[in-house]
Amino acid sequence: MTRRCVLLATLMMFPTGAFSQQRWTPPDSALLARARALLEQVPFVDGHNDLLDYVQENLGSDLSRVDLSKRQPGFPADIPALREGRVGVQFWSAYVSADSIRTGGALRQALRSIDQVQQLIEAYPEFEFARTVDDIERIHRSGKIASLIGFEGGHGIDNTLSALRIFYRLGVRYMTLTHFLTIDWADAATDYPRHHGLTDFGREVVREMNRLGMMVDLAHVSAETMRDAIKTSQAPLIFSHSGSQAINSHPRNVPDDVLRMLAKNRGVIMVDFIAAYTPPNAPAWASARDSVLRQAHAELASDSAIAARVANWERRNPEPRGTVADVADHIDHIRQVAGIDYIGIGSDFYTPAPIAMAVGLEDPSKFPNLFAELIRRGYKDDDLKKIAGLNFLRAMREAERVAAKLQGTERLKSE
Repeated sequence: MTRRCVLLATLMMFPTGAFSQQRWTPPDSALLARARALLEQVPFVDGHNDLLDYVQENLGSDLSRVDLSKRQPGFPADIPALREGRVGVQFWSAYVSADSIRTGGALRQALRSIDQVQQLIEAYPEFEFARTVDDIERIHRSGKIASLIGFEGGHGIDNTLSALRIFYRLGVRYMTLTHFLTIDWADAATDYPRHHGLTDFGREVVREMNRLGMMVDLAHVSAETMRDAIKTSQAPLIFSHSGSQAINSHPRNVPDDVLRMLAKNRGVIMVDFIAAYTPPNAPAWASARDSVLRQAHAELASDSAIAARVANWERRNPEPRGTVADVADHIDHIRQVAGIDYIGIGSDFYTPAPIAMAVGLEDPSKFPNLFAELIRRGYKDDDLKKIAGLNFLRAMREAERVAAKLQGTERLKSE
């Protein structure tokens, strides 16, 4: 079959309009008020926000150039939006780029990112640094936003447990084992597998995180790594920003067998809102676009002509963003497979571009839209409170108890 035939076959499978959105009706004022009131009754936890990475890329890491106490439409978060969204607990991501693996600067970048989160928290009286569940509950009662560090990219420890321990002392309370690329000791979901899960050192990292009380985050890792980590861990694990692979087949999302393992581990999957991971037809759209791009490269000589062809296809076939209803579908499915006790929210807000996130969940002010949709679907208040934060706080407290036990029985690893 010729390349052109392959392209035509692909486009026939996905004709114009094939990537249409699921319909979602915004809630009325009464339903929205009920959702907001519910989110004020418990510490509402958002498991992942990439504000600091956005600051690094756009402000040269200079936090003084923006006033987050005022509405900042050009940012993934600001204090008025967090307040409007009823966020009570925010994990700020300390991100380490995959490029740092090649350059050898991962540990240096990690320390800079952790320092930036600490500077952010110290800069605003509305935030207070939390290290434990007791801290979170106390800060929530005071009316402030409990702020914690989630470290994204296990390559940042530079293959040493000593760095892991230092990160914990600096306030890191979960670590995402990989980002987009496979690292020396763990396979990523979006890269070629080198280890088929965790290496012996990778399992040692998980055990040391258990001993410290740092939660193991499996967002971004391969399914084999997920399974290895759950088998290794004595403490509940989390997915700080992931979805269900049965709803959206992107490899970043979680297969059903892993959801069942997670329930036995008593961990939590915190559902995210990114367009590529949310609607069911997003992977098919990406595959069709790739086919168009490959064919354009085969037939056209200039970059501008290639870009024009792909842009023309995208105009006729807009990328599906998904909606609040799609995110709720992920929650419905996870409840069916794993159970209501193992679900949380991890938005993954990373850019102000509205097309990057599901419709109705474009920024932190929109969190009540999701809970209004779940109310409309018949979720009980007690179950919504679990999703909002109680499930995560239970898992984190259990991880603290495991750490206290292990610290009393296990010797410290020298490396």
